[in-house]
Amino acid sequence: MFAICSAACVRIMTFAFFTAQDSRDVKNAILVAELGCESYKAVSGDIGKVAEILGGKRDSVDGADAVVVYYDRQWQVCAEDNANYALRLVNKKPSLASSYLIIGELSVEKSTGEGLIAFELAVNDSR
Repeated sequence: MFAICSAACVRIMTFAFFTAQDSRDVKNAILVAELGCESYKAVSGDIGKVAEILGGKRDSVDGADAVVVYYDRQWQVCAEDNANYALRLVNKKPSLASSYLIIGELSVEKSTGEGLIAFELAVNDSR
């Protein structure tokens, strides 16, 4: 009887641990995504300046300007080879209807490729 109860408790505690870890990851992903959005807005979509502010590197995704910022297990900016998470912010080509806006696509994902958060954002083109 004691062994059955112990096994059930271990299973419940393991589930609680992984649920808390996933919740922490989503919370931190939201925080870095918010920082990315605010930086993007502050510099009117200038990817080079966003890379400087966030400590990331410029990149190109399907021919579009992008910035990638890598984070370690404690959500500190790090090199790509030590990364557990990545924030990607890509400038998308605006449509004719929104040519006065700069459209970006932001995503935060685990190094395994599992997405934590993704959305589009837009700022006025004041350049």
